[in-house]
Amino acid sequence: MKIQLAIGLLVCMASISHADPANEKAVKAYYTGFETHDWSLVAGAMADGFTFTTQINDHISAKDFKETCWPTNKYMKKANLLEMIPSGDKLFVLVEMKTTDNKLVRNVDVYTFSGGKIKTVEVFFGPGESYPGKNSK
Repeated sequence: MKIQLAIGLLVCMASISHADPANEKAVKAYYTGFETHDWSLVAGAMADGFTFTTQINDHISAKDFKETCWPTNKYMKKANLLEMIPSGDKLFVLVEMKTTDNKLVRNVDVYTFSGGKIKTVEVFFGPGESYPGKNSK
């Protein structure tokens, strides 16, 4: 019985997936860039061929991301990474963002990686008061 229990525990532990530390580091740098309004941190976390997707943007390039999405970072105050869940070559991140007008926004972002850098981000807007800065002056 003890052997069966030990084998069962080993099988369960082996099936638990752990995120690659380089991938977690890239995601943290990406969000730190938004918090500190530092494009070089965000760009440094991106792999060649980076794309960004939301319900509004379909696989836009890093250049288009910088032009159309990056300007909203001025409304970002804080990003809290609530959950980071690896699944194969993906990392699912539940993030809660606080805006400069003190609104809370939650998203689920799905990342894929290349060489420890972010290759793709797919954002699913979640519950919250509004997208960062949407109604700010």
